[in-house]
Amino acid sequence: MSASNNKPANENRRSATHIESQNCQAVIEALAHTKTWLFVPATRMDRVEKAFASGADAVIVDLEDAVAQADKAQARAALKAYYDAQHEAQSYRPIWLRINQASSAEFAKDLALCQQLPKLAGVLLAKAVEAVDIDKIYQQTGLPVIAVIENAIGLYRAKEMADARGMVAFSYGFLDLCNDLQVQVGTASADIIANQIRYQLILTSKVHQLLAPIDSVYADFNDSKGLHKRVQLWSQMGMSGMLCIHPKQVDIVKEALQPSASELEFAQRVIEEYEHSGQAVFKIEGNMVDAPVIERSYQLLASRLSH
Repeated sequence: MSASNNKPANENRRSATHIESQNCQAVIEALAHTKTWLFVPATRMDRVEKAFASGADAVIVDLEDAVAQADKAQARAALKAYYDAQHEAQSYRPIWLRINQASSAEFAKDLALCQQLPKLAGVLLAKAVEAVDIDKIYQQTGLPVIAVIENAIGLYRAKEMADARGMVAFSYGFLDLCNDLQVQVGTASADIIANQIRYQLILTSKVHQLLAPIDSVYADFNDSKGLHKRVQLWSQMGMSGMLCIHPKQVDIVKEALQPSASELEFAQRVIEEYEHSGQAVFKIEGNMVDAPVIERSYQLLASRLSH
């Protein structure tokens, strides 16, 4: 076959890839203000409406860790029944679905279910390790994918997965990673490793134009002070949001993300001076203000308006 005969097919493939890229970019932009991702076990579909009522920005129905192996089929059936009921009532709100890892026997069954739920918001792939698995999910379902890194291999291959079709963001399971890396949880060493993981995913996501990564769960849902401190840590590092395991965590996360009154006041003064004087560099209260400070001030004021 001549090269000229191949050209239309090649052009079609390039066009399809371009459209896929645009679709994923639109999802990434739409998720920019999604800060709280609340899990609901697929065995407790009655909790989905409560999860939305909590004010969570996104609700994730979990078919993986929250469901015992013997209950997987029943959980899928419960999700399908919930979806059908909501669809019939025309009150369906898109949910995200965490599916089982690609190496499991449940993976193909989960994908088959996704094909029956066309209004899903997207998929979280548990224990992600291969770009080809993300590509397969997107190819078969058309859904955006969040890759959850839970072992050393997945972390090592993050750059490869970042280029997969359908890929929009990373998250990670810190306890699973600690087990795999033989890190002792609750130690200063574990904190160092956690920040290294965050940094790697932040950098990879930025370079590959993905949504900034979503932080792992905070297991003690009764420790509001600890959660507040954790939220400030990941938000200051530039991550986009956090996985939550209890509705009470939602308001705490949102509160912790609010800039302080002094930060907002300073940002307002920066913007007023910048727009009044037109100067690229100036001082406020003895602090030098230049382009990065001005940009950050605009971001702070925009975040206040978005809430």
